[in-house]
Amino acid sequence: MTPVTSFKGKTVAVFGLGGSGLASCRALKAGGAEVIASDDTPAKLAEAAKEGFITADLRTVSWENLAALVLTPGVPLTHPKPHWTVDAAKAAGVEVIGDIELFCRERKLHAPDSPFVAITGTNGKSTTTALIAHLMREAGYDTQMGGNIGTAILSLEPPAKGRVHVIEISSYQIDLTPSLDPTVGILLNVTEDHIDRHGTIEHYAAVKERLVAGVQQSGTAIVGVDDPFCAAIADRVAQAGKNVVRVSVKRPVADGICLEGETIVRVDGGARTRIASVAEIGSLRGLHNAQNAACASAAVLALGVSAEVLQKGLRSFPGLAHRMEQIGRQGSALFVNDSKGTNADAAARALSSFKDIFWIAGGKPKTGGIESLREFFPRIRKAYLIGEAAEEFAKTLGDVPHEISMTLEEAVPHAARDAAGSGLTEPVVLLSPACASFDQFPNFEKRGDRFREVARALPGGLTPP
Repeated sequence: MTPVTSFKGKTVAVFGLGGSGLASCRALKAGGAEVIASDDTPAKLAEAAKEGFITADLRTVSWENLAALVLTPGVPLTHPKPHWTVDAAKAAGVEVIGDIELFCRERKLHAPDSPFVAITGTNGKSTTTALIAHLMREAGYDTQMGGNIGTAILSLEPPAKGRVHVIEISSYQIDLTPSLDPTVGILLNVTEDHIDRHGTIEHYAAVKERLVAGVQQSGTAIVGVDDPFCAAIADRVAQAGKNVVRVSVKRPVADGICLEGETIVRVDGGARTRIASVAEIGSLRGLHNAQNAACASAAVLALGVSAEVLQKGLRSFPGLAHRMEQIGRQGSALFVNDSKGTNADAAARALSSFKDIFWIAGGKPKTGGIESLREFFPRIRKAYLIGEAAEEFAKTLGDVPHEISMTLEEAVPHAARDAAGSGLTEPVVLLSPACASFDQFPNFEKRGDRFREVARALPGGLTPP
């Protein structure tokens, strides 16, 4: 745990008592603050009370006595409209912050030079975060990984000399972190997502920009420049005097890191140094993962890791569950769990990585549907559509062979049957839904787990990939 001492002797309200909210309560209490825990869900209030925290409906407390409101990232800050607690805090002049802001203040107080790597972007955050953490551990560092990837940041060990924190940060979390100041900040990409929470893509991009704009003066901002938003952000951050490493997997760069064929190359003043071949990294298939690997390489090089250790670490990276996870084979058919593909852009990355695809897609639809995926339709041998988006996706697919399966329990065996009978050299049964999971599953992890279970329960089972 990271005790939060910056509010010692003060009263802080915490609204939203999920994993990060309860971790904030514990960390604040450990640092000497008085905590008022609140949530709209009675069960969450009961859980906090069981741990000994004061619980209350914040409508009934005196806001004049509060030093801050710590808000869970899942609660709207600005769009579609601020949560009532945000309006109440602003009316009382109480700052609204998140758990990562608490961490940043503790780091500034106690270990401002401790390495802090912050990663954001529309897609690829979790893979890049896990890869950097893996590389730093391979290099012998005491490495703490968390944030949006799973473990609440305040549940990690506190900042200290020689200890590196590798933290995935969503746009919601950036919005609640005004003093975000990483040693290394990474912005992978910006495409349309979470517009319901940010209003416009321009505002969404501006929030993302704050992570790399806030890097410490002696730190490094790493920006994937293959989309127009990020290319412009890289220029602005460089003009502000920060050290910027531009990363591209689509075109050469004058200075930075790029992909030449299948080789990640560092370009420095005209000199070119080979980092690694993506063909050597079995867990990082596809152009999108080449970007993840390139940005992770830039990060660990900025922290002083040697090229030799970097190359060894890239080859040994096991990958992440639900992100292009190769779960097994049945005959020649490869089964791939990409349940994390929760929007069209993420699904495009999976679809671009294979040729003969039996595609399982659908769920709770997002803005734009799958219209942007038309260029990949020739790769799809057949689609199996599930969830709320099934009818909509069927209309978009048009002449592409498809069926409305509605559930994974029906889609997986049908896809397996058709892949087995296709006569193709390496058919791929791919779950990459291009949708949120919330119509049928509580999260993408549960959806991916169910896909894995159903696939492994097929007659004959699966063999290792």
